[in-house]
Amino acid sequence: MNFNNVSFERSFGVSNQLPESTLPEVSFAGRSNVGKSSLINKLFNRKGLAKVSQTPGKTATINFFNSQDTRFVDLPGYGFAQVSKAEKGRWSELIEGYFNQDRNFALVVSLIDIRHAPSDLDHNMIEFLQDAELPYMVVLTKADKLSRQQQLKQKAAIKRALALPDSVQIVVTSSEKGTGIDELRAAIAQATESAE
Repeated sequence: MNFNNVSFERSFGVSNQLPESTLPEVSFAGRSNVGKSSLINKLFNRKGLAKVSQTPGKTATINFFNSQDTRFVDLPGYGFAQVSKAEKGRWSELIEGYFNQDRNFALVVSLIDIRHAPSDLDHNMIEFLQDAELPYMVVLTKADKLSRQQQLKQKAAIKRALALPDSVQIVVTSSEKGTGIDELRAAIAQATESAE
């Protein structure tokens, strides 16, 4: 898979507008301030592909990116307090609406900030993915903020907290330093090959 050949396709504000699923899809889910846009940009070696904002909760749409043989889906961040109830409801309709459709889910990348214990919303997301039997992996972001030893400790603590089975891959990443990006690319390539 060529990670340098990915382009923005379209944004959608409601789930019934979503395009038909014609390719294996890799989607990214996580809290509003988890560093999702930065990670996506690092993954594809592109600075402005996914819009990075100083304001958490900026991704209020589902954004689709296309490569020749895969679609990448940037889901709205969840759990940001400073938006209206109506906006939160729309985000949750978008995310649920996406997952409730008959789509070619190759992999869901669940992003969690390595510096903190998983939130209730992180727990809910993992439980949902397990119950729906969707293929998923956990990516821990912002690892550059911790020492190597702290990273290992936090990785083990998060795995325990979420009761993740050994079969679920956990990758420690830093968009800043590029840590774990090759490992994440390899996992995505493997998942999309299996889904074709």
